[in-house]
Amino acid sequence: MTSQEPKEDYEPAIKKAKDGANDEQLATNGPAIHYYPGAHRRAPFDNTHKIKRVGGKYHLLLGVTGSVAAIKLQELIEQLHKMVKDDRLWIKIVATDSAFKFLEKASLQIAEVIYEDRDEWSMWNGRGDPVLHIELRKWADAMLIAPLDANTMAKLANGLCDNLLTSIVRAWDPEKLLHFAPAMNSFMWDSTLTYQHRATLRDLLRYKEIPPIEKDLMCGDSGMGAMATIQLIASIISSNVKSKFAVITG
Repeated sequence: MTSQEPKEDYEPAIKKAKDGANDEQLATNGPAIHYYPGAHRRAPFDNTHKIKRVGGKYHLLLGVTGSVAAIKLQELIEQLHKMVKDDRLWIKIVATDSAFKFLEKASLQIAEVIYEDRDEWSMWNGRGDPVLHIELRKWADAMLIAPLDANTMAKLANGLCDNLLTSIVRAWDPEKLLHFAPAMNSFMWDSTLTYQHRATLRDLLRYKEIPPIEKDLMCGDSGMGAMATIQLIASIISSNVKSKFAVITG
């Protein structure tokens, strides 16, 4: 896919987003929005944008941060839908500005709604308007951050909330699951600071870590720090969904 690809494949979906179309319809019925060099990003949502839960669904908020592993977003979404049976899974995505640096360089086709920092402020103009990070927190049954880069990990461990994703986590309901899959350079991973940050997320905040793996990294180094396999991440979420909808008999 190149920037010369005809626009008509993705422009209808973008137009729906600009017109404030219901995002549930966009995610299920509309064509995929293409992310690649030169592709258009939708206009920010305004205060008419609605975030609604759907009966019989597992509502997963998928956070994406500024690691090169962000380019696996489409693969992760596809694997999640493949492993979660009976169309039980409903995904909304929250991406940091740094994540978009990678998403816009990859050839991805993402039908799910992707929220970004500018939506937080374009949706809220005063009392009574939706506060996006709170609305998404309420909507979600669980959150998965994959990949979680070193920068965002440090922010979360220190309680910072300077963007949409970190604000969601800062306001997170401790009764809900939150999984994180770190991805970073091996020297970042081996840092004492990272050890402390992980301990805070796991032991104090009770978030669930999906540990990285050892492999040749994009930067040329070889070592620990690559994001866990897509198969493993998807299997963990699939297990959570099965547990939620399990029918107890006997």
